Amino acid sequence: MLRLTIIGAESLGVRGLCCLVTTDSRRVLIDPGVSLGFVRGGLPPHPLQVAAGRAVRARIVRELARATDVVVSHFHGDHVPLSDANPYQLALTDLPTQPRDQRWWASPPTRSPLVRRYEELRSALDAGLQPTEGISDGWLTFSDPVPHGCAGTSLGGVVMTRIQCGDEVFVHASDIQLLDSSAIDRILSYRPSTVLAAGPPLYLRSLSVSDRQAAFENAIRLARGVETLILDHHVMRSLDGIEWLDEVSAEAGRRVYCAADYMGQSHQLLEARRAELYVTMPVPPDWHARYAAGEASVDPYVERSRVLGHGVTGRWRAAC
Repeated sequence: MLRLTIIGAESLGVRGLCCLVTTDSRRVLIDPGVSLGFVRGGLPPHPLQVAAGRAVRARIVRELARATDVVVSHFHGDHVPLSDANPYQLALTDLPTQPRDQRWWASPPTRSPLVRRYEELRSALDAGLQPTEGISDGWLTFSDPVPHGCAGTSLGGVVMTRIQCGDEVFVHASDIQLLDSSAIDRILSYRPSTVLAAGPPLYLRSLSVSDRQAAFENAIRLARGVETLILDHHVMRSLDGIEWLDEVSAEAGRRVYCAADYMGQSHQLLEARRAELYVTMPVPPDWHARYAAGEASVDPYVERSRVLGHGVTGRWRAAC
C-alpha cells in the first residue's frame, strides 16, 4: 500500500513541495526544504508565517531521521537544506544523524551557485548522493531533468520521481509549473494514479497570457489522465490560485486538489495574505532582526491569532 503525506506547500503556509511517500518497506522523503519568500510586496515574512515554517522544518527533520530514501528534485532553497540558510530555511546543520543504509538521490546541477549547493550537501552526508540518471528498478524511477517552468530559461531543470507500490503509482513533479508539454507527456507515460505537481506562478506579472493558457490546458490533461491530481506550490502564492483550481476542476469534470485540501486541512495562504496579516497583527520594525538573534518569539502572534479567530489554522479556509 502506498501512502502520501504532504508536509510543506504554499496552501500549508510555506514555500516548498515536500512530501513523504510510505510503502510496506520504504519511507521516501522528497524535497526536504522550506522557505517563506524573504520579501513579498516589500514585506518580510509575518511572524505567523515564521511559526508555520518552524513547524514544517521540525516535521522535515523528524522524517529525515526515519527515511529510507531522500530525493532532491533540484537545488533551489525551498527544496533542499542549505549551508547559508536564512532564519526561515532548513540548514545543513539541522540535519539529523543519517539512519543506516539511508540513500539520498539527486541529479548534479550545471549552474552556479547550485553546483556549490550540491557539493555542500554531498559533503554533509555520510553516504554521499546517489545519481538519478537512468535509475529505474521497478518501484523507483527518476526522469531526466525537465524544464523548471518554460523550456530554455536560466532556471535549469528538475527531476521528477515515480514511485510504484503494487498497482499504485505516485509521481512528484516539482516546479514544472505545467508550462512544458513534454513534461506532461512524461508524467502521463508513467501511468500514475496520483500526481503532486507545482502549478503556474499566477502571481507573477511576467507570466504571459499564452503561458497561462498552456498551463490551464496542461492541468486539464493531467486531471483527466490521473485518478488524483494535487497542484500547489507557485499557484498557491496568490488568492487567484483557489479560483484557478476551481476552474480547472470544472473544465476537467473532476476535482483537482491543493495540498491542504488533500490533507484535509484548512487553507493557510499566509504568503498571499502577508499584507493583510501586517494590518491585523502589526509587527515592530526590528522584530525580524531580533528573531534572527534569538531575542523575539512567534508565540504572542500565534496566541493573538487564536484570540482573533483568524490564525494559521482557523480563518483562512473560509476566507478563500
